[in-house]
Amino acid sequence: MEMLAKFKALSKQINGQDIGVERVVIESNALSKIPKYIQEKGFEKIAIIADANTFEAAGKRLSERFTQEALSYYCHLLTMDQHQQVVANEETLVELFLAIDDATDVLIAVGSGTIHDIVRFVSDKMAKPFLSVPTAASVDGFTSKGAPLILRGSKQTVQAASPLALFADLRVLAEAPAEMTAAGFGDILGKYTSLVDWKISHLIGKEPYYQKAAEMTNRSLQACVEHVHEIAARDERGIKRLMQALIESGLVMLVLDYSRPASGAEHHLSHYWEMALLRQNKRQLLHGAKVGVATTLIVDLYKKQCKRLERERLQKLPVHGEALYEHWPAIVDFIERLPDKEYLQALLKTMGGPGSTKELGLEPALIQASLQEAHHLRARCTGLFLINENKHYEQ
Repeated sequence: MEMLAKFKALSKQINGQDIGVERVVIESNALSKIPKYIQEKGFEKIAIIADANTFEAAGKRLSERFTQEALSYYCHLLTMDQHQQVVANEETLVELFLAIDDATDVLIAVGSGTIHDIVRFVSDKMAKPFLSVPTAASVDGFTSKGAPLILRGSKQTVQAASPLALFADLRVLAEAPAEMTAAGFGDILGKYTSLVDWKISHLIGKEPYYQKAAEMTNRSLQACVEHVHEIAARDERGIKRLMQALIESGLVMLVLDYSRPASGAEHHLSHYWEMALLRQNKRQLLHGAKVGVATTLIVDLYKKQCKRLERERLQKLPVHGEALYEHWPAIVDFIERLPDKEYLQALLKTMGGPGSTKELGLEPALIQASLQEAHHLRARCTGLFLINENKHYEQ
């Protein structure tokens, strides 16, 4: 509750509203706290939403506890594709809409990012609250409203519903596959470039910027970097530290009602790669694994561009040239403070996750195309957008 208090205060300060999340429990045996919460809220019919894997990880134990407490519930396991993965697309959304009984009081998302995205969208459209039960410390979106969905083959983030409460059971999270924990760390590592992109957008594109929100996000990032070995050990202490950072990042997004502090050019690359793999009918890569590697690419690109550009030439650029000239010293300072690509790759290696696009198994042609086109996915003034929209400054 102490964690929630500071975000509730920030939300009141920024927009005068409550964040809507009533409870966050991060502890061993957190699953055992859910029946009492259900009873306190007076919910009489519960829908547990999972897939075959996450049901085994936590859904089955949760079902057993509900049976012991004589709570009325039913389970729906989302259909997996030929790669044994759930995809947050129109087909899966309709599947869940049809599976939810009208008499249902509350939905429970049991899983990682994709299952939460599906449930939060359906929760919002059906006006039924949902509870979050993460089965891996793999993404930072558990407590946010944003639902990244695949609609007509394109990745779109739709603002939907945040959870009423979150119960993160450390025993469940510690048992999750190591690559999912590494992906969660990769998602956090992306804050290095997302925070710089947010600052650039504020200076160049006049986008609103909240220093306290940026500081909160950065503290979550630094807490993970400073304790990477502890997190890599995947004991409950390390997992709790990572999970807290992921939840805090999500709460910042919830307060602001958009993903800006946590999502910049590195996420645009990740989404571009995801869409390409979907078109090719290939198995999806973990979101955080892609984000971690994308962060190394963006850091390297930004640092190289800073060294090549002379401030005097900026005024002649066709897109935001005058603003770039005015704010260039500050932007250079932000970028120079970013860690080097090699340092980031070493952190990812410590976590046991991929550190390069080659390790992800992505083709060089796809990487090159993403660096040139991914900035079109969102109308945001990132460094990647400015580099591509001012390409002929090199001529």
